[in-house]
Amino acid sequence: MAPVAVVRPYRADDLDALYRVCLETGDAGEDATALHGDPTLLGHVYAAPYALFEPELAFVLEDRQGVGGYVLGAIDTAAFDARLEAEWWPPLRRRYPLPPHAAPDTPDSRLIRMIHRPHRRDPDVVAAHPSHLHIDLVARCQGQGHGRRLLATLLDALRAAGSPGVHLGVATRNERAIGFYRHVGFRELAAGDWIIQFGMVL
Repeated sequence: MAPVAVVRPYRADDLDALYRVCLETGDAGEDATALHGDPTLLGHVYAAPYALFEPELAFVLEDRQGVGGYVLGAIDTAAFDARLEAEWWPPLRRRYPLPPHAAPDTPDSRLIRMIHRPHRRDPDVVAAHPSHLHIDLVARCQGQGHGRRLLATLLDALRAAGSPGVHLGVATRNERAIGFYRHVGFRELAAGDWIIQFGMVL
Protein backbone atom coordinates (compact mmCIF):
# COMPACT_ATOMS: atom_id res chain seq x y z
CA MET A 1 0.00 0.00 0.00
CA ALA A 2 1.31 3.47 -0.92
CA PRO A 3 2.34 5.59 2.06
CA VAL A 4 -0.13 8.26 3.13
CA ALA A 5 0.87 11.75 2.01
CA VAL A 6 -0.70 14.89 3.44
CA VAL A 7 -0.72 18.47 2.22
CA ARG A 8 -0.22 20.89 5.09
CA PRO A 9 0.85 24.49 5.66
CA TYR A 10 4.56 25.26 5.67
CA ARG A 11 6.29 25.44 9.06
CA ALA A 12 9.55 27.23 9.84
CA ASP A 13 11.32 23.92 10.44
CA ASP A 14 10.53 22.86 6.85
CA LEU A 15 13.01 25.32 5.33
CA ASP A 16 15.86 22.82 4.93
CA ALA A 17 13.45 20.38 3.29
CA LEU A 18 12.41 23.06 0.80
CA TYR A 19 16.04 23.57 -0.16
CA ARG A 20 16.45 19.80 -0.60
CA VAL A 21 13.33 19.36 -2.72
CA CYS A 22 14.30 22.35 -4.85
CA LEU A 23 17.70 20.76 -5.54
CA GLU A 24 16.27 17.30 -6.20
CA THR A 25 13.89 18.72 -8.82
CA GLY A 26 16.08 21.50 -10.17
CA ASP A 27 17.08 19.95 -13.50
CA ALA A 28 13.77 20.46 -15.33
CA GLY A 29 12.05 18.25 -12.76
CA GLU A 30 14.95 15.84 -12.32
CA ASP A 31 17.57 15.67 -9.58
CA ALA A 32 20.12 18.48 -9.99
CA THR A 33 22.37 17.46 -7.09
CA ALA A 34 25.26 16.41 -9.33
CA LEU A 35 25.13 19.68 -11.28
CA HIS A 36 25.75 22.07 -8.40
CA GLY A 37 28.82 22.64 -6.28
CA ASP A 38 26.73 24.75 -3.91
CA PRO A 39 23.54 22.80 -3.09
CA THR A 40 21.78 25.87 -1.68
CA LEU A 41 21.84 28.13 -4.73
CA LEU A 42 18.67 26.80 -6.33
CA GLY A 43 16.77 27.16 -3.08
CA HIS A 44 18.04 30.71 -2.60
CA VAL A 45 16.48 31.66 -5.94
CA TYR A 46 13.36 29.51 -6.23
CA ALA A 47 12.20 28.44 -2.76
CA ALA A 48 13.41 30.09 0.42
CA PRO A 49 12.22 33.68 -0.11
CA TYR A 50 8.67 32.50 -0.72
CA ALA A 51 8.56 30.54 2.51
CA LEU A 52 10.16 33.37 4.48
CA PHE A 53 8.25 36.31 3.00
CA GLU A 54 4.83 34.74 2.28
CA PRO A 55 4.53 31.64 4.50
CA GLU A 56 0.74 31.84 4.35
CA LEU A 57 1.04 30.86 0.67
CA ALA A 58 3.48 27.99 1.24
CA PHE A 59 2.29 24.39 1.52
CA VAL A 60 4.20 21.11 1.67
CA LEU A 61 3.48 17.49 0.84
CA GLU A 62 4.66 15.18 3.61
CA ASP A 63 4.72 11.38 3.61
CA ARG A 64 6.41 8.84 5.87
CA GLN A 65 9.80 9.75 4.45
CA GLY A 66 9.35 13.45 5.13
CA VAL A 67 8.63 16.45 2.94
CA GLY A 68 8.54 15.37 -0.69
CA GLY A 69 7.09 18.41 -2.38
CA TYR A 70 5.85 21.95 -2.05
CA VAL A 71 3.89 24.71 -3.67
CA LEU A 72 4.96 28.29 -3.02
CA GLY A 73 3.19 31.48 -4.03
CA ALA A 74 3.46 35.25 -4.10
CA ILE A 75 0.20 37.18 -4.08
CA ASP A 76 1.61 40.36 -5.69
CA THR A 77 4.55 39.64 -7.98
CA ALA A 78 5.63 43.27 -8.33
CA ALA A 79 5.65 43.79 -4.55
CA PHE A 80 7.42 40.47 -4.02
CA ASP A 81 10.15 41.34 -6.52
CA ALA A 82 10.60 44.74 -4.85
CA ARG A 83 11.03 43.06 -1.49
CA LEU A 84 13.58 40.66 -2.96
CA GLU A 85 15.55 43.61 -4.27
CA ALA A 86 15.41 45.40 -0.93
CA GLU A 87 15.91 42.50 1.50
CA TRP A 88 16.86 39.21 -0.15
CA TRP A 89 19.31 39.81 -2.98
CA PRO A 90 21.73 42.28 -1.30
CA PRO A 91 23.16 39.84 1.30
CA LEU A 92 23.30 37.06 -1.31
CA ARG A 93 25.18 39.37 -3.68
CA ARG A 94 27.75 39.98 -0.97
CA ARG A 95 28.01 36.26 -0.30
CA TYR A 96 28.25 35.34 -4.00
CA PRO A 97 30.28 37.90 -5.99
CA LEU A 98 29.42 38.19 -9.66
CA PRO A 99 31.66 35.79 -11.63
CA PRO A 100 34.18 37.39 -14.00
CA HIS A 101 32.97 37.74 -17.57
CA ALA A 102 35.43 35.10 -18.76
CA ALA A 103 34.52 32.60 -16.01
CA PRO A 104 33.23 29.18 -17.14
CA ASP A 105 29.47 28.96 -17.64
CA THR A 106 28.19 26.48 -15.04
CA PRO A 107 24.83 25.89 -13.35
CA ASP A 108 26.17 27.61 -10.23
CA SER A 109 27.50 30.61 -12.13
CA ARG A 110 24.20 31.02 -13.98
CA LEU A 111 22.32 31.13 -10.66
CA ILE A 112 24.79 33.63 -9.21
CA ARG A 113 24.29 35.84 -12.24
CA MET A 114 20.52 35.59 -11.68
CA ILE A 115 21.03 36.74 -8.09
CA HIS A 116 22.85 39.83 -9.39
CA ARG A 117 20.61 40.36 -12.40
CA PRO A 118 17.18 38.80 -11.76
CA HIS A 119 15.14 37.95 -14.82
CA ARG A 120 12.66 40.65 -15.75
CA ARG A 121 9.11 39.41 -15.80
CA ASP A 122 6.83 40.09 -18.75
CA PRO A 123 4.76 43.13 -17.68
CA ASP A 124 1.75 42.02 -19.72
CA VAL A 125 1.76 38.63 -17.96
CA VAL A 126 2.06 40.23 -14.53
CA ALA A 127 -0.66 42.81 -15.25
CA ALA A 128 -3.27 40.15 -16.00
CA HIS A 129 -1.95 37.48 -13.63
CA PRO A 130 -0.33 39.35 -10.71
CA SER A 131 0.33 36.31 -8.53
CA HIS A 132 2.87 33.59 -9.33
CA LEU A 133 3.88 30.18 -8.00
CA HIS A 134 6.46 27.42 -7.92
CA ILE A 135 5.61 23.74 -7.40
CA ASP A 136 8.00 20.80 -7.14
CA LEU A 137 7.69 17.12 -6.26
CA VAL A 138 10.55 14.67 -5.77
CA ALA A 139 10.50 11.47 -7.84
CA ARG A 140 8.82 9.27 -5.22
CA CYS A 141 5.85 11.66 -5.03
CA GLN A 142 5.25 12.16 -8.74
CA GLY A 143 2.47 10.65 -10.79
CA GLN A 144 0.06 10.08 -7.90
CA GLY A 145 -2.13 13.19 -8.02
CA HIS A 146 -0.15 15.02 -5.35
CA GLY A 147 0.75 17.89 -7.65
CA ARG A 148 -2.91 18.53 -8.35
CA ARG A 149 -3.66 18.51 -4.60
CA LEU A 150 -0.86 20.96 -3.84
CA LEU A 151 -1.90 23.23 -6.67
CA ALA A 152 -5.56 23.23 -5.63
CA THR A 153 -4.57 24.17 -2.09
CA LEU A 154 -2.59 27.18 -3.24
CA LEU A 155 -5.18 28.29 -5.81
CA ASP A 156 -7.84 28.26 -3.09
CA ALA A 157 -5.59 30.38 -0.88
CA LEU A 158 -4.94 32.86 -3.70
CA ARG A 159 -8.65 33.17 -4.46
CA ALA A 160 -9.41 33.70 -0.78
CA ALA A 161 -6.78 36.47 -0.75
CA GLY A 162 -8.44 38.16 -3.73
CA SER A 163 -5.97 37.38 -6.51
CA PRO A 164 -7.46 37.72 -10.00
CA GLY A 165 -4.86 35.50 -11.69
CA VAL A 166 -1.66 33.52 -11.30
CA HIS A 167 1.25 32.72 -13.60
CA LEU A 168 4.33 30.51 -13.62
CA GLY A 169 7.29 29.67 -15.81
CA VAL A 170 8.24 26.21 -17.06
CA ALA A 171 11.44 25.12 -18.78
CA THR A 172 10.70 24.30 -22.41
CA ARG A 173 12.41 20.91 -22.00
CA ASN A 174 10.23 19.93 -19.03
CA GLU A 175 7.58 18.27 -21.17
CA ARG A 176 5.95 16.46 -18.26
CA ALA A 177 5.32 19.70 -16.38
CA ILE A 178 4.06 21.45 -19.51
CA GLY A 179 1.53 18.68 -20.03
CA PHE A 180 0.47 18.86 -16.38
CA TYR A 181 -0.22 22.59 -16.43
CA ARG A 182 -2.21 22.35 -19.63
CA HIS A 183 -4.20 19.47 -18.19
CA VAL A 184 -5.17 21.36 -15.03
CA GLY A 185 -6.35 24.45 -16.88
CA PHE A 186 -3.39 26.77 -17.33
CA ARG A 187 -2.99 28.38 -20.74
CA GLU A 188 0.17 29.43 -22.50
CA LEU A 189 0.77 33.19 -22.29
CA ALA A 190 4.25 33.65 -23.73
CA ALA A 191 7.11 31.45 -24.92
CA GLY A 192 10.83 32.15 -24.99
CA ASP A 193 13.86 30.10 -25.93
CA TRP A 194 13.93 28.20 -22.63
CA ILE A 195 10.86 29.25 -20.60
CA ILE A 196 7.13 29.07 -21.30
CA GLN A 197 4.86 31.32 -19.25
CA PHE A 198 1.51 29.85 -18.25
CA GLY A 199 -1.39 31.63 -16.58
CA MET A 200 -4.77 30.99 -15.02
CA VAL A 201 -7.61 33.39 -14.23
CA LEU A 202 -8.85 32.82 -10.68
